[in-house]
Amino acid sequence: MTTRRPIASFRPRLIDALAGYNRERFLKDAAAGATVGIVALPLAMAFAIASGLKPEAGIWTAIIAGFLISALGGSAVQIGGPAGAFIVIVYGIVERYGVANLLIATACAGVLLFLLGLFRLGTLVRYVPVSIVIGFTNGIAALILISQIKDWLGLSIEKMPADMFSQLHALATHLDTFNPYAFGLGLACLVGLFAWPRLLHDSTRFGHAVRIVLGRVADTRAVRAGSRVPGPIVALVTLTLVSWGFSLQVETIGTRFGGIPQGLPAFALPDFSWETVKQLVTPTLTIAALGAIESLLCARIADQVSGLPRHDPNQELMAQGIANTVAPFFGGMPATGTIARTVTNVRAGATSPIAGIVHAMSLMAVVLVAAPLAQHVPLAVLAGILVFVAWNMGEWREFSPYMLRRFSRHYRLLMLGTFFLTVVFDLTVAVQAGIVLACALFIRRMSGLFNVEMVSLEPPVLTFRLYGALFFGAAAKLDAAAQAVERAPRGMTVVLDAMHLISLDATGLDALRQLHKTVLGRGGALSIESLQPQPLEVIVRSGFADELASGMPRADEG
Repeated sequence: MTTRRPIASFRPRLIDALAGYNRERFLKDAAAGATVGIVALPLAMAFAIASGLKPEAGIWTAIIAGFLISALGGSAVQIGGPAGAFIVIVYGIVERYGVANLLIATACAGVLLFLLGLFRLGTLVRYVPVSIVIGFTNGIAALILISQIKDWLGLSIEKMPADMFSQLHALATHLDTFNPYAFGLGLACLVGLFAWPRLLHDSTRFGHAVRIVLGRVADTRAVRAGSRVPGPIVALVTLTLVSWGFSLQVETIGTRFGGIPQGLPAFALPDFSWETVKQLVTPTLTIAALGAIESLLCARIADQVSGLPRHDPNQELMAQGIANTVAPFFGGMPATGTIARTVTNVRAGATSPIAGIVHAMSLMAVVLVAAPLAQHVPLAVLAGILVFVAWNMGEWREFSPYMLRRFSRHYRLLMLGTFFLTVVFDLTVAVQAGIVLACALFIRRMSGLFNVEMVSLEPPVLTFRLYGALFFGAAAKLDAAAQAVERAPRGMTVVLDAMHLISLDATGLDALRQLHKTVLGRGGALSIESLQPQPLEVIVRSGFADELASGMPRADEG
């Protein structure tokens, strides 16, 4: 019989994936990785800019963290990097604590994530109710949509505030600076992203017609290849060319940030001190919690989509921890598993973590070669891409009246409560309040399952039957039995049929002791029959079995 070790072994999925690896699989992984690398470029820049950082922060996070997560992670096909879920969190931390402290909080969160995986706590993330996950995910998506209105409309706002109401006020007071060119580029980007997957796809009537027309003027294989080019890249390239070719007066990466450095990032240690770390406890916990939830949620989706062996949640958290510890030393932002890029990786034919490594290397090659061209990218186009990401990120169907009617009141309360707390306050408050509320509702529901039923009153025996779990949330229900004993004739023998009592905790045991004391006070005796293993163990270990046998209460009870 093997015993479970308290800490997890460090074994990346890459080691197992390389067993029997061949040229055919490498070609599939290389093609998938290159595809994802192209997709990651506009998203990484957009996530960084929306988070209040320079675009290169997102790019180098995608490269460095993406490489480490794939090389050391517990999933075969998960792609790591900056994620839309972090936009609101990172922007708030930058506004309140500054970029330097964001880097420290990210590194500390990385250490925390590694420890969570090392001590096998990865499975705890699965206990977060799905209603809370949907609530904060939709809340973050809504905040991303609001945060991108400024660049989409081309408004001249020097600095956007962090909270939603201040953002809405700033947008309303600057509507007179509306830029129609920026709005047009953002709208064209958004429409194109929604239309592109259907435009050349044979499964739609319009797409089939378009492919027939294009097939008459171009090679059919070229048309098929073109239909597989990711929509964000098509939007980024075409609309950047339109903006540059017509000299549209819109804000670009170059006008705001001066472009992207063409070279490797420098290694730099943040100004670290324990006093600073103590002030950053809340941001650190927020980054770690969101990173853990997002990465393991993404890994589960990857398992379902790919059909490959299940991921190792603890190894995945250790890899996420290492990536988030290392990336800040190169100016990186928080990283986690990314659902859109992971699904793209799977659909492109990925079979192993090699695809994720190729994704990082191909992205680095693109940046080193084409960095000067990024200065022409309009921010309105990146805003359109982020609006598209946010729309796909949210599970808006869950908020429809039809779906809400199908859920229980508890589910609706958790989901809608978490959503509104995320939007009005922040993710930390929302998740904390959501989990506390979920625990309270769970206790209430479980207490409702416990029941005490009086079976018979045939002097000199009074019999009760116990159902469910006798724990702190339901212990008060045993008072009904004590009241029945007080009304019954003196000298009764009280029998508790515990056949259907599945669980007993310390508070429930104390309630049984109080009942025993009441029975003894009436000159009777208490007997508990047909105990299940767990309640029996608690009763024997606590000495209550000896008290029942001797007919005497505990010494400290008099």
